[in-house]
Amino acid sequence: MHIEGSRSVQNSVATNVDSAQSQDLESYKEEIKSLQMEIERLKAEKTNISGLVDSSCAEKESTQTEEKVVEMDENKTLISHPIELAGVVDSSAPSLPVQTLDNSTQKPEENFPESVMNPSSSTDCFPDGGILSQQEEKPQSEDSGLHLKSENLGSGPAPENKGLGTIQILADALPKIVPYVLINHREELLPLIMCAIERHPDNDTRDSLTHTLFNLIKRPDEQQRRIIMDACVSLAKNVGEMKTETELLPQCWEQINHMYEERRLLVAQSCGELAEFVRPEIRDSLILSIVQQLVEDPATVVREAAAHNLALLLPLFPLMDKYFKVEELMFQLACDPSGVVVETTLKELLPAIINWGNKLDHILRVLLSHILGSAQRCPPLSGVEGSMESHLRVLGERERWNIDVLLRMLAELLPYVHQKAIETCPFSSVSESNGTIFSISVLELYAGGHVEWPAFEWMHGDCFSGLLQLACLLPQKEDNLRNRTTKFLLAVSECFGDSYLTHIMLPVFLVAVGDDADLTFFPPNIHSRIKGLRPRTPMAERLATLGILPLLLAGVLGSPGKREQLADYLRKLLVKGAMKENQSTPHNIDIVNAVRFLCTFEKHHGMIFNILWEMVVSSNIEMKIGAANILKVIVPYIDAKVASTHVLPALITLGSDQNLNVKYASIDAFGAVAQHFKNDMIVDKIRVQMDAFLEDGSHEATIAVVRSLVVAVPHTTERLRDYILEFQIFQLTSMPVSATDVMRRQQRANAFCEAIRAVDATDLSANTIRDFLLPTIQNLLKDPDALDPAHKEALEIILKERSGGTFEALSKVMGAHLGIASSVTSFFGEGGLLGKKENTEPPTEPVESPKAAAAPAPAEDTRFMRIMRVTDMLRGKAKNQEETHQNQ
Repeated sequence: MHIEGSRSVQNSVATNVDSAQSQDLESYKEEIKSLQMEIERLKAEKTNISGLVDSSCAEKESTQTEEKVVEMDENKTLISHPIELAGVVDSSAPSLPVQTLDNSTQKPEENFPESVMNPSSSTDCFPDGGILSQQEEKPQSEDSGLHLKSENLGSGPAPENKGLGTIQILADALPKIVPYVLINHREELLPLIMCAIERHPDNDTRDSLTHTLFNLIKRPDEQQRRIIMDACVSLAKNVGEMKTETELLPQCWEQINHMYEERRLLVAQSCGELAEFVRPEIRDSLILSIVQQLVEDPATVVREAAAHNLALLLPLFPLMDKYFKVEELMFQLACDPSGVVVETTLKELLPAIINWGNKLDHILRVLLSHILGSAQRCPPLSGVEGSMESHLRVLGERERWNIDVLLRMLAELLPYVHQKAIETCPFSSVSESNGTIFSISVLELYAGGHVEWPAFEWMHGDCFSGLLQLACLLPQKEDNLRNRTTKFLLAVSECFGDSYLTHIMLPVFLVAVGDDADLTFFPPNIHSRIKGLRPRTPMAERLATLGILPLLLAGVLGSPGKREQLADYLRKLLVKGAMKENQSTPHNIDIVNAVRFLCTFEKHHGMIFNILWEMVVSSNIEMKIGAANILKVIVPYIDAKVASTHVLPALITLGSDQNLNVKYASIDAFGAVAQHFKNDMIVDKIRVQMDAFLEDGSHEATIAVVRSLVVAVPHTTERLRDYILEFQIFQLTSMPVSATDVMRRQQRANAFCEAIRAVDATDLSANTIRDFLLPTIQNLLKDPDALDPAHKEALEIILKERSGGTFEALSKVMGAHLGIASSVTSFFGEGGLLGKKENTEPPTEPVESPKAAAAPAPAEDTRFMRIMRVTDMLRGKAKNQEETHQNQ
């Protein structure tokens, strides 16, 4: 086929050569000269293309064309790929009557511009990549050349038309090429797409290409988004504001509701990075509206990107009329449920708003309002009017999160508050000499009250007051928020200096807890505000002890420079306070809770144990009881080493005290230690001490030991569980009970029932169940008058589940002792488990019922039921204790 095509081309060219042989040679030479002049003119206009041609070859070609007509042998080859040459010539000069030549075609070299073909070289290049191949020349007659008129050459396209043609080809081809390029390599097409968008004259085509740009990759990752956005920024720089606004941004913003979050991330990035390439009035109107919509996006990464790009956008806003809208968006993002969004807001957006808006005072006022409002909107802890719980708030998860984030924001704003206080200091000479520390001399001038210093006064006049109000709204369990507030107070003391801590911070908090304080360094006009923080009623005093005292101990006196003062204050609070005869029990409990919170900071443990040991060896009974109560509550915040070296020796000392109240208080503390530590040495010490308590033989000691260890049963070791069941409950229930005191019998039975239900929720071996658990239950059921109905029902269920098919026989044998109707077995049904599903030991006694081996599903159900029963029991016990404390 290739040979036939060559022959057809050769025949057509030969016909043209025969028709041209009749022309006059002289006139042909004149036309050649005119063509040469035109070629020189075109060469000057297209210097960039002509530079690719060898200058020496051009001179040789000029000399040959002036003397004669160039002749080409029919057997010579002009081009190695005729089809490619035709394509190149047609695209660059479509008006020239140029034909595709094969090796048998004759054509004068003047038919091509000098920049396109060089007859003297063996291999030459077209400007757009076509390659010419020329063979050895042969002489030929003059009348065999082709005649090309000069006016045909002059009708070729202008350079700009060539460029537009190339752009048109590119724009047409790109949408067809993109789908067939691998996704991970499509970013390599970005230069071509950008070039076509930038230079194509048609709006619709540019719009289509821009759409292709933003849809180039289905779900672009971070690196691919970065590449696409860099391309958009480069494109926006080149096309100008109008095209960026009307063509680039609209295509980007079409992705705002796209199903893939990666596409919506492109929208967020465009808001921050393309804003500088649009008109200023567009930035704080349309772009800000887009950001506002992205803030509501369900995807966390999109909201985070919205916060980041809003921070980039703010310096480009020409006016401040949208400040309050931006501030509202900032608080919305700060209270976002996602931690990464909050972090971006606090670290990037918050500083950007302060630097842009310069409205720190307004942000601080709104911040304090949000902090207090988040707590005040929550329901009260109790609906009883006049009770302390009615003043406390039950925080939901969202409210707790919001308050925590807002307190973090307050800490982030502290350096700005400090800097503004320094910049606005009215005592210039003093502030310059002392740098960033507020010295006593500065505070003395401030106390004179001759000048106003609102930026400095905001901290102790407004901020501390708001934090004190918040502290009086938080229940005891809100340690995380109390800890966050404490960290802020410690940061304030570090930032403002020791003089500010001693003469400003400390007096404010001392007054707030009801103590006396020196207000010498406060100006007279705010004395009334500081004194107004003092609690006026007993209820206010208790709220201050519950909420403010922990902040005073850990956040103010807990500063590194106040260690000695903290020890003195604690000693005064615990030692001297215990000697007051009129000290109420709830007040003591609140003080113990404040010391407990102080123990959450490990650096204070040594000092606290020194004071506690003073209380343990004291002769004052109340002081010893207070020491036992504090030791009990601080157990969760210490390690096993501290428990062995400090807590257990103190408790053993208290347990050997002759006073029963001191002894019983230490028993509860031993239970707390057993609950939190599984160390064998600690467990052995607890067992020895519990045996010593039981040897006392008193009813109160027995009840105290059983109840203290019940709480530890779900958490302690198997050794201690077996000890509780085998050597305490079983032996104690086997002992005869005096029938005279019904109340004591009931207390004793209730304590044992609680212990059995707790043990039943744990993993027990079959032997333990047979030898100890079931006999213990039978012993308790022998005294039905002492059992609470709920406990009796629970024991019967446990007995049924644990004994399997032997329950019916047991009920018949025990008869009146059990007090169970004969129909109760049919109510419970047949079947049961001797032990738990996990037990692998075979039962030592034969099971009468053939259905004794129950299916696995009921085993799981009964285990879950046992755990739930223990949980309900413990909750009920905790609730009863709280009610007892409230009544006291």
